[in-house]
Amino acid sequence: MTTFSDATILRHAQEVVLSTLEGDAVLAHPKKDAHFGLDEVGAEVWGWIAEHGTLGAVLDRIVAAYEVSRQQAQQDLMRLIDALLENGLVQVSEAAADS
Repeated sequence: MTTFSDATILRHAQEVVLSTLEGDAVLAHPKKDAHFGLDEVGAEVWGWIAEHGTLGAVLDRIVAAYEVSRQQAQQDLMRLIDALLENGLVQVSEAAADS
């Protein structure tokens, strides 16, 4: 599993299309011919990635929204991020260090 810091910036990959139906979602990347299904929680996390932008902020939101420890939330989020990275659906970068 990939390791990132709380300051890691998460972004949706360009050209990813989101389709939703009754809370579930399907992400599609037309140029990579990649499709990825998300349950209701995954779809909510997908939205938080766009809204909050950093791994730490998304983790804070998950912990606040669900009865889960930060450690468990981080493990689950990293599994999701690894799968999204593998399918070219999300991009990550480290925040610039302060000079």
